[in-house]
Amino acid sequence: MARLAQTAGLTDVQEEIISTVRTFVDKEIIPHATALEHQDAYPQDIVDGMKEMGLFGLTIPEEYGGLGESLLTYALVVEQITRGWMSVSGVINTHFIVAYMLMHHGTEEQKRKYLPSMALGETRGAFSMSEPDLGSDVAAIKTRAKQDGDDYVVDGAKMWLTNGGSSNLIALLVKTDLGKPKPHQNLTTFLVEKPSGFGEVAPGLTIPGKIDKMGYKGVDTTEAVFDGFRIPASQILGGEAGKGFAHMMDGVEVGRVNVAARACGISIRAFELAVEYAQQRATFGKPIAEHQAIAFKLAEMGTKVEAAHLMMVNAARLKDRGERNDVEAGMAKLLASEYCAEVTQEAFRIHGGYGYSKEYEIERLMREAPFLLIGEGTSEIQKTIISRGLLKEYRSR
Repeated sequence: MARLAQTAGLTDVQEEIISTVRTFVDKEIIPHATALEHQDAYPQDIVDGMKEMGLFGLTIPEEYGGLGESLLTYALVVEQITRGWMSVSGVINTHFIVAYMLMHHGTEEQKRKYLPSMALGETRGAFSMSEPDLGSDVAAIKTRAKQDGDDYVVDGAKMWLTNGGSSNLIALLVKTDLGKPKPHQNLTTFLVEKPSGFGEVAPGLTIPGKIDKMGYKGVDTTEAVFDGFRIPASQILGGEAGKGFAHMMDGVEVGRVNVAARACGISIRAFELAVEYAQQRATFGKPIAEHQAIAFKLAEMGTKVEAAHLMMVNAARLKDRGERNDVEAGMAKLLASEYCAEVTQEAFRIHGGYGYSKEYEIERLMREAPFLLIGEGTSEIQKTIISRGLLKEYRSR
């Protein structure tokens, strides 16, 4: 067992889950990730393996057919999966956020309708908040849902749906005309059922196709265009309009822990590749790991991996205890994503010219790491969240 990124205080069950996932990653993901990524191919065999392991229901309570594990367990699983290939973690991450929102904010009827099939991986979730012109200003959402009898009619365009094509359940944030004084009080989350696939998948709902990305290949990232799409009022998450902003922010908060876990996973893999290569590659008569310039790089990289992992674990444990963790999750996401970019680039430099070749795994990590600087809120947004939280705690009297 490697020394870095170990987690103290885990139960025997948690240890067994992490060990099983790590073995799965080593045998079923790492050997195939580079080829699948270069083909931009959906990792169906890997996804089927995760279904068999019960990972789609990892955090769903046992009464709904899941394993009932904690956010920490899930984050550690994500860390391991991302160590193999970040795109695979994307397949389950938005699914997990939708399941979390249902568990904490859904009606009992909604929980019983969706959670058992989500635990099996038969119902697959996507999370839709962003829009083409939205950026970080969530309250400025333009996609509207207007009430028409017992239904709502949705019009607008959404952007950056991970699993947009492969999912069949979307948690969709839209503007509803409730006349509330603050913009965020007029936002509502709908549970949109749809068939998987691309094109006009339902009357008034089009999933145009996969967005071609620099990295994060394989997993389908899409737009969603709504044009007169009708949805029953019973599909409002929690049954009450105007609560969507709170629902989504709760989901994003756990999402930030998982983005931190993804960053840790990439950092761990980049370090593994660098330390292995540095011991094999020789210059001036000795392995480059014995040159002080490289040895110091490895020391700094290992320290950053450890620090990011500890902050991610702390944020997850706070959430699991029911405590507020917006500052800690923001800190973990900020530090882990920034360190991930730095560790990956140092690993790339250690590989020298070979790091630029698509034959080497580090080339893929170099294209994946930048995504984590943006996903679930940019570093600048995290700094805003952190500073506001700290100022509340340390307000001068």
